[in-house]
Amino acid sequence: MTALVNVIVMLGMLVIVPLGLRLVPGPEPGAVRRLWPLLALPGAVSLWLPRGALATALAAVYALATAALALHAPARLRRTRSLAPPEIAVLTALVAPAVAGVALVAERSGRELLGFDLEILALTVPHFHFAGFAAALVAGLVCRSARGATGRFAALSVPAGTLLVLAGYFTGDWVELAGAVLLTAGMWAVALLTWRDVRTGRAERLIRRLLGVSAAVLVATMLLALSWALGEATGLPHPSLTWMAATHGLGNALGFALCSLAALLRLAEKTT
Repeated sequence: MTALVNVIVMLGMLVIVPLGLRLVPGPEPGAVRRLWPLLALPGAVSLWLPRGALATALAAVYALATAALALHAPARLRRTRSLAPPEIAVLTALVAPAVAGVALVAERSGRELLGFDLEILALTVPHFHFAGFAAALVAGLVCRSARGATGRFAALSVPAGTLLVLAGYFTGDWVELAGAVLLTAGMWAVALLTWRDVRTGRAERLIRRLLGVSAAVLVATMLLALSWALGEATGLPHPSLTWMAATHGLGNALGFALCSLAALLRLAEKTT
């Protein structure tokens, strides 16, 4: 599982976050966006090194990059003075990688953090790149494109569900299950809006296909997340973490995050 999770995390660090930062509506984190590839590379290298001082130092470089991105959120809020649902989703996306950065430093140092073992810390890193950053950003962008109650629900429930899952790490499996339910509902709303509103009427076939794949993948991957959280809370049979990484994790990374961000970026380029 470790190698697969590392590949997924590398995709998040080196591809998903840079793609997403190009889609952040203005004011954009320009300096952080330009320096991101240089700052993310040490974090990616740290994944493959034995735990210790060198891996921790390289992970810390990446954590500083995520902290700089997170600091853009309050600066953005001061400039926009908006807490509309799409803006809340974008602010969540800017802050989420910092959680992954802290978890990465702790895991690479071989030290448990706040009572969480190394396996949970390792899985926190991809979760806050994809559920925290990519999903929140896409929800905010979809809400801007497909206005209405469903869009507002998606833009609010994805950040709220991600934060509730994080709270469940501290308070117990039932809170984590509630977060998984809310996050799944929000992601399914994103899938519905992507399929129904954002995907339709676009002239370019590639954009339609990428958005269609991202919407379809979300239905399956979030059902897996829901079944895992339910099993953890109730003791019912559920997929193993290895299986979840190979299905839910890989599906969300490639099928949802990469396809949706690539399509939305292409769409933005065609409309400018």
